[in-house]
Amino acid sequence: MIERIETGQRMSKIVKHNDVVYLCGQVGNRGDSIQDQTRECLQRVENLLAKAGSKPENILQATIWLADMDDFSEMNKVWDAWVPEGHAPARACGEAKLASPELLVEVIIIAAY
Repeated sequence: MIERIETGQRMSKIVKHNDVVYLCGQVGNRGDSIQDQTRECLQRVENLLAKAGSKPENILQATIWLADMDDFSEMNKVWDAWVPEGHAPARACGEAKLASPELLVEVIIIAAY
């Protein structure tokens, strides 16, 4: 069974299937610093995971897109403080042109629930 939560015409914010939860890409507030956008983005991840019946300790994989790889170190400061100790997921990080020039980071999460 597939369960879709907060589904619109274009996408669902959460899709659950076979004890796995898939989140749509999360971003922070346009115009904020990379650290503030990362913090907001990760708070949104936590909120969606909770709505799906999961939590950060259950994250299996994270894909992070940065508008500029020069922000890698500053983003990682926030990420490293956020990831629960001993529960680091598989992760990839790359540079991509995001949906808006004011967006600096987007995080895509797959987790167990």
